Amino acid sequence: MTVSILVPSSLAREAEDKREATRKIGYVARAATIFRVDRLTVYPDPAGEQKYDDGFVATVLRYAATPPDLRKEVWETRDELEYAGILPPLRVRSQTGSGSDDSGSLRQGIVTKAGTDGHVRVNCGLQHPISLPVPSGMELTEWERVTVRVSSREPVRAKIVDVDPSGYVVDRSDLDTAVSRSDAGLAIAASRHGEHLGSRRLEVLADQCRLTAGESDASEAGTADAECEYTVAFGAPERGLPEILGITAEKIREDGCKETGGFDLWLNTVPNQGSQVVRTEEAVFATLACLNLME
Repeated sequence: MTVSILVPSSLAREAEDKREATRKIGYVARAATIFRVDRLTVYPDPAGEQKYDDGFVATVLRYAATPPDLRKEVWETRDELEYAGILPPLRVRSQTGSGSDDSGSLRQGIVTKAGTDGHVRVNCGLQHPISLPVPSGMELTEWERVTVRVSSREPVRAKIVDVDPSGYVVDRSDLDTAVSRSDAGLAIAASRHGEHLGSRRLEVLADQCRLTAGESDASEAGTADAECEYTVAFGAPERGLPEILGITAEKIREDGCKETGGFDLWLNTVPNQGSQVVRTEEAVFATLACLNLME
């Protein structure tokens, strides 16, 4: 299963201070970890931002995903991370052994500098950052997490391997580009104006996810052998996706919650909500919990 979520740069717009903004972003990071999100994209919503922009949101999310033993060396002191100490621990399962000294061990690393000569500078918990060649077919950018195989510490012998690091990766992209990626799968807009999600609808939704994945892979095996792939977009506090996209709730209902704003469908994953407002971080937990039940 491949899962991506999209959150706006205005995610922390209602936070009274930087401490509260950091806490809210930390809840999103925690939800992404619990439900094994592969990619977390921050899309721009400048009209909804208050004090904190997409750079702040993305930095806190990347810091949260950084293995604890690399944080101090990689991030040093940054204004955005003033209250990073209140972030909830992610405790990512099956994380590569960044603290292992065994020959051939896999370690998580952070790209601290991307060169133009096919090499990148990587901090992977050794005494100093090391320069490593980028494997063929792989593109790496600064602050991206990578997996490094260390075969010797003295002298240092290491290479970047094509193994996905545990936990989510963070990037920044506009909304249209993010939902049209080749690996986006079924593009879902989470909104209270969408179709109510129930247990019966969940089974149909799982088939839709597999069908979309099969089509993107040009699979001849049919939907049964395809894995679920989906991307879920969320709005901001007091500023939902319809407002961000300039779409009316009436249009969503008229179109039957399908193919509006570039999405395959709009879903309300908290039907009959008891509170007038469901906060973004709460919506992320609720939505991923429901979709996690798809098989």
